Amino acid sequence: MMSWTEENNELKQTFTFKDFSEAFAFMTRVALVAEKMDHHPNWTNVWNKVEITLNTHSAGNIVTEKDRKLAAEIDKLV
Repeated sequence: MMSWTEENNELKQTFTFKDFSEAFAFMTRVALVAEKMDHHPNWTNVWNKVEITLNTHSAGNIVTEKDRKLAAEIDKLV
């Protein structure tokens, strides 16, 4: 698995799945974790790819510990 890239005050990663159903199921799992953490990703999905970008809006759109914790939780869901 690729690791998160930090650039321009964002953590980024692209996840690739077998098909749209797997990608959407992953997004559902991420949504449940993000809601519990009250920290929500910026993301896009096209067929089997999910691109996620994390930063903390309330901290001035920079990468914070909240982003690193959510990234670690997302990695557990793959």
